[in-house]
Amino acid sequence: MAATSAVRVAGRRSRRLFDIFVAEVPWTASSKEVKEYFSQFGSVQRCQLPFDRDTGFHKRYCWIKFSTPEEAQNVLQKDSHILEGSKLTLRQQSHRRRSQRKNPSE
Repeated sequence: MAATSAVRVAGRRSRRLFDIFVAEVPWTASSKEVKEYFSQFGSVQRCQLPFDRDTGFHKRYCWIKFSTPEEAQNVLQKDSHILEGSKLTLRQQSHRRRSQRKNPSE
């Protein structure tokens, strides 16, 4: 159980390193297809599309990491994104440093 908790915490930390959060990903889209779609805006370093262990399906959201901040801005400047007929919802991830986090003991 402790190992599972450690993996979850590490996963949350790594998600902060991504540039863009994408919601409403169609059920039929694979990580490869999502990465291919976003590669038209720049070099995609990483695409994380989490899966639900119980259902075997992905959770319909993902995180995208680009090589440069300018490439992420290219994506955000486009009005709408359609993948396999579904409109994607995008949100820029905020990059907070550890020193900026509130101390829970305060």
